[in-house]
Amino acid sequence: MTRDLPTPTKPFKIGTRGSPLALAQAHETRARLQAAFDLPEDAFEISVIKTTGDRIIDRPLKEIGGKGLFTREIEEALLTGEIDIAVHSMKDMPVLQPGGLLLDTYLPREDVRDAFVSPHAPALADLPAGARVGTSSLRRRAQVLVAYPHLEVVEFRGNVQTRLKKLDDGVAACTFLAMAGLNRLDRADVATAAIAPEVMLPAVAQGAIGIERRADDHRAAEMLSALHDTQTGQRLAAERAFLAALDGSCETPIAGLAELSGGTLRLRGEILRPDGSECLSDDQSAPIEDGADLGRAMAAKLLSQAGEGFFDWRE
Repeated sequence: MTRDLPTPTKPFKIGTRGSPLALAQAHETRARLQAAFDLPEDAFEISVIKTTGDRIIDRPLKEIGGKGLFTREIEEALLTGEIDIAVHSMKDMPVLQPGGLLLDTYLPREDVRDAFVSPHAPALADLPAGARVGTSSLRRRAQVLVAYPHLEVVEFRGNVQTRLKKLDDGVAACTFLAMAGLNRLDRADVATAAIAPEVMLPAVAQGAIGIERRADDHRAAEMLSALHDTQTGQRLAAERAFLAALDGSCETPIAGLAELSGGTLRLRGEILRPDGSECLSDDQSAPIEDGADLGRAMAAKLLSQAGEGFFDWRE
């Protein structure tokens, strides 16, 4: 075990975004590190870093640069040594990290499901034609339009609190949040209903917290090894290989979920056109150790089914 443990006079710095959910995830990471090494809370310092994605909330992510907008400034602080580790929602993470950084620690995964949130209806199926569905997610937008083409989808960005206020203001009849985020905020009561993956396949890595570090920081590597959840890592290896082989940005509606049973990994994947005109999906299983290969093979299969022009709308 490392002897170079942090102290209140030389704290271990944890970088995070400043939203209530991001802070809850950073606090969970700190609590787990405290418990693992029997350290006081003030041996850690939580450093809030505002990202471009947090500053620009009135435009779709795909118009301003995609997933990296929630990580760029934090990763810069990590590379310069301003912070020791960075805590991320894995569904926001690009599949490639900047040179010199590693993302190889995952906390135990939370609920993967999407939450349906509405003061007007118990489920999407109960909304009348023309009702407005608020979401900033291309995946959720496309999935709604595939199943309910009679509904209207409107742009709906912001953190949990912002989106709930928009609902109160009548901007939309419903929205979606991640059950994992609501659970971490102790706000599961906000969900009108949790949506089964069979109805709405979640985003790749939804519900997982990842911790990023400098590749040459051996102290951080040793400390984080005490937190890593192997099963979450195995599931994300398959899901993120699937994502990487397809696209991996916020510009393509992609869903994916890996689950473990004994020594077997089951992977479900989905790609969609944003207007809901086409949805291609697959469901396969393989030994856990072959999860990443399965993800890549599933991506190749769906791409071959999609054929030329499936993603031309991005141009």
